[in-house]
Amino acid sequence: MRLILTGVVLGLAGCAAPAPQPVDVSAKSAALADRFQADLQGQLQAAMKVGGPVGAIGVCQQAAPAIAASLSQESGAEVRRIALKERNPGAAPDGELRERLEQLAAAPLSADGKPAVMQWTSGSGAGARAHFMRAIPMKEQPCAACHGTEIAPEVRAKLDELYPADKATGFKPGDLRGAIAVSWPLASAAQ
Repeated sequence: MRLILTGVVLGLAGCAAPAPQPVDVSAKSAALADRFQADLQGQLQAAMKVGGPVGAIGVCQQAAPAIAASLSQESGAEVRRIALKERNPGAAPDGELRERLEQLAAAPLSADGKPAVMQWTSGSGAGARAHFMRAIPMKEQPCAACHGTEIAPEVRAKLDELYPADKATGFKPGDLRGAIAVSWPLASAAQ
């Protein structure tokens, strides 16, 4: 009888669901962040060649949200740029996202000089999400033309026109300018 029970217990143990494994969204999220940056930088560089920083402001205003929306729709993740000193009010993070971005601001570059990355999960059940955030450190050029400490009057005028509540200036090279945030529903992140 003992042998039969042992066999039943072992058989049932083999049928048990595997323990949940942490979801690693690094590669998928990094690829989305890379695509976001490459597409936006390409459009900004083209606009800079044609119209200088003033011409690039409008492209950034229109292109960044469109790129994020396209990548979000394609991937099933939520892709967006966020900032503690935002230019677009829609880029203002709240709650835990803001806390994580503040942590990233303390060290926007990793030991190897690359933009720092954070990953975490939040929520539970159907609302659980896997998060990825990569720093956007301020670069001297061309970023300083619109986000730096000395902004040309014509650039400032265009920023005031398009972004009346702009907070995204006064950055020095190496400061945290913002981050690319990618958030996955945990159920789809594992796919």
